[in-house]
Amino acid sequence: MVTDKATRLGDLGSAMLKPFNQTEARAALAALKEMAADQSAVAQILAEDGPLKAFLVAAFSLSPFLKEIAHLHPQLLNAALSAPLEEQLEAAVERARTAWRSEDGSSVPSEAAVMASLRKAKREAAFLLALADLAKLFTPRQTTDWLSRLADAAVAAAIDHLLLASHLAARLTLNDPEQPSTGSGLIVIGMGKLGSGELNYSSDIDIVVFFDPDAGILADPMEASEFYGRMMRRLVRILQERTGDGYVFRTDLRLRPDPGSTPLAVSVEAGLIYYEGRGQNWERAAYIKARPMAGDLAAGEVFLRQLVPFVFRKYLDYAAIADIHSIKRQIHAHKGHGAIAVKGHDVKLGRGGIREIEFFVQTQQLIAGGRMPSLRIRQTEEALRALAEAHWIKPKIAEELIDAYWFLRDAEHRIQMVRDEQLHRLPETEAELKRIAYLAGFDDTAGFAARLETVLRTVEQRYAELFEQEAKLSHGDGNLVFTGQNDDPETLKTLEALGFERPADMSRVIRTWHNGRYRATQSVEARERLTAVMPDLLTAFGRSKRADEALLRFDGFLKALPAGIQLFSLLGNNPGLLSLLVTIMSAAPRLADIIAARPHVFDGMLDPGLMAELPTKAYLGERLSGFLGGARHYEETLDRLRIFAAEQRFLIGIRLLTGAIDGGQAGRAFADLADLMISEAFAAVLAEVAQTNGHFPGGRVAVMGMGKLGSHELTAGSDVDLILLYDHSAEALESDGPKPLDAGRYFTRLTQRLIAALSAPMAEGVIFEVDMRLRPSGNKGPVATRINAFRKYQQEEAWTWEHMALTRARMICGDDSLIEEAQEVISGVLAAPRDQERVATDVAKMRKLIETEKPPRDIWDLKLIPGGLIDLEFLAQYLRLVAPVGTQAASPAGTRTADALASLGQGRLDPNDLDACLKALALFTDLSQMIRLCIDGPFDPKDVPAGLTEFLCRVADCPDLKSLESEVRRLSKAVRKVFDKTLRPAS
Repeated sequence: MVTDKATRLGDLGSAMLKPFNQTEARAALAALKEMAADQSAVAQILAEDGPLKAFLVAAFSLSPFLKEIAHLHPQLLNAALSAPLEEQLEAAVERARTAWRSEDGSSVPSEAAVMASLRKAKREAAFLLALADLAKLFTPRQTTDWLSRLADAAVAAAIDHLLLASHLAARLTLNDPEQPSTGSGLIVIGMGKLGSGELNYSSDIDIVVFFDPDAGILADPMEASEFYGRMMRRLVRILQERTGDGYVFRTDLRLRPDPGSTPLAVSVEAGLIYYEGRGQNWERAAYIKARPMAGDLAAGEVFLRQLVPFVFRKYLDYAAIADIHSIKRQIHAHKGHGAIAVKGHDVKLGRGGIREIEFFVQTQQLIAGGRMPSLRIRQTEEALRALAEAHWIKPKIAEELIDAYWFLRDAEHRIQMVRDEQLHRLPETEAELKRIAYLAGFDDTAGFAARLETVLRTVEQRYAELFEQEAKLSHGDGNLVFTGQNDDPETLKTLEALGFERPADMSRVIRTWHNGRYRATQSVEARERLTAVMPDLLTAFGRSKRADEALLRFDGFLKALPAGIQLFSLLGNNPGLLSLLVTIMSAAPRLADIIAARPHVFDGMLDPGLMAELPTKAYLGERLSGFLGGARHYEETLDRLRIFAAEQRFLIGIRLLTGAIDGGQAGRAFADLADLMISEAFAAVLAEVAQTNGHFPGGRVAVMGMGKLGSHELTAGSDVDLILLYDHSAEALESDGPKPLDAGRYFTRLTQRLIAALSAPMAEGVIFEVDMRLRPSGNKGPVATRINAFRKYQQEEAWTWEHMALTRARMICGDDSLIEEAQEVISGVLAAPRDQERVATDVAKMRKLIETEKPPRDIWDLKLIPGGLIDLEFLAQYLRLVAPVGTQAASPAGTRTADALASLGQGRLDPNDLDACLKALALFTDLSQMIRLCIDGPFDPKDVPAGLTEFLCRVADCPDLKSLESEVRRLSKAVRKVFDKTLRPAS
């Protein structure tokens, strides 16, 4: 593909480089004059005596490598001065790619001819790119892209040559000798900078080679490993052996699985087994940049897709952060990169260098890429921009690191252009450092050094903010020592100063952790990470009013935790999460139990937008779609739904706990989550039943939500009330599957499978508990209801309380026509004229019956107390049933109780009464949501965590629990008066 651009060397505006010194400048000019003798374009430039001449003199004085290439091959310089650079580079890349073909098509080139062609193409491209780069005609990004394209072409040509040569020698049989790699099953994966298209000027190339022995090109697949191993040794020779024409690329195959014990080419199956069972975190990071670049490209894409679950995991693996950072620390420790300097500094591996930027990016990608496919990007610059767009990093940080990255890559190129050596370290001497400064376009070493130090400090600071939170074994002026059998006196003083009332007891508990008595702290690594996070952890516990209580609950949490490395790594890297965890331990034991049972629910809390974005149905749906994308079968779909439901319930609860949303918003979010779960489970069940029992002719199915699900008022612990409606062709007798069923059994089976899908307890928990008792005839009726039976029952047999329940009915999912029909039935039933006095009597009787059979425990039984939530819900339902036809549209399906009261109460309730009811409902909803979120069972002020009491007082804007209790009594009394007054005809 020929580019549209046409950049020429003469396009530079002025001489941008200073010559190294006068001696080297004279030598460079002499060399140019010698070339000009038989190179007309060179002679013309010298005659013009303009900026281009000055540039060439400076460039050749600064780079002995470029001067030597021009001296040995002056035609390259002549061509560079005569034609557009892009045109020449395209031609060089094309010559490299077709090196395996003969020019006339009559014969196959020898291996020596292929090697020569590749080296000539590399030499020409390297020379052109160096001049374009030094002249600032190409950006560093363009330079790295061209180098990567050349490497792609060279490797692909070498692979095609080797495959074709083996075909002609009858050692294998190609599908198409004109396209040797297509369908060969031989996969070459570009890694590192080659994979991301960011090769440096004198880079080696990292490749990993896999083969499919069953691709059908080898007569004996059992010999594939040995055969392809020999082929790869020839590939390395073709690419990196130095000949009179130089070399193409130094080639490294050590990134393959277990390189110490595996051949140079590994079977696809062996590779997948290795990564699934033994793959390391550094390999996960490496495969972020992986790209099929030669051989069977289609097979390579399939292979990388199979590796996606290994690289980007469903659950966030925070231990990987520390693991990756440990590699960086080892680089510092073993290669002497502990301080920032200019002379002798390694711009790749040193502090503030290229590797820190790459690690910064790759770590964020490992954390979030499993849930945000938009972050699965190979190129460093594009990945930084994607991280900023996803709000994982600030745009300012992204721009800083992008600028730093390309400045450092530019400096790296200058170091390598001097003598075509794969170096990354700046010179130690002032003279040679001046050479690099001049090559980079600076006037002196001072300017270059100042700019370099600024860049290195910026990168180091950003990297340190992400990774380097040094382990502290003390807190301020006090000790935190928990080794040995006895308490350290200074540690006890520190604990007391932090806010612990029983420091000796707390010290004994903490020593239990460090002694490895729990599974979570049995490994040395887990205890080391716990030690690192301990000062911040104890400080956070100390800030809660009952520090001892919170720490003991955390102790119970650790005791139940199967492993601790993940958690301690997470807390060490995320101070905000540590504070939130302490909040959970001090106020919400129910959430603490959830974390202990399913630690993966903590994953979503790293999302920077968690508190900023409301958990709307669209928000949840987008994430669910991405999470379900890789599900391969029915059970995996259900497991993913269980995981997603548990995590999102937890995250909605966290938003409620932190005050990001109120009780009403939480109720809608829980209901929206339930809608999505039910819809996806329903679709999966339909498909699963169809495989065995087929479809029922003319069959239509829809799911109706009732109760708090229907009115968008679910709590963290709510079950879901459902009714399954169906219809089918009157002539149909049975389903059309391999195991046909009659209508009754078919739709019963469908309902039972849906209930099981949603509520069967599995390893990942349940999606939602299901209650079907609100269906016609309750538990005595069939689990699935035909639409005509539902219509008849509601119109002729249903009790008033069932019509009250119908006011909260809402269709969740299913066949559109059946949903519309069911909605018409519901609307028709609710719009039917009623005897207002009789309805009032029935509602009052129902409330009295509940009060008799299920009296409230105490004032905190907000649902059952006189004037509590049931009174408010019954009041709204009564108003809906007796509302004039013209006003019923103000309370459509899915309306929350508060909205129904507000709309239907206008003109029917005294404005002051209505205001009291709405205030009571808001308070009772907020309190109920918080209580159901934080604890299982009833709220008992004497037993609940102190933190929960504080939260409830905060929600109610009351100074203490006694004031809150008084407010609950006042409002409930007011509601009961309104309830009695409204239903007075029945009294």
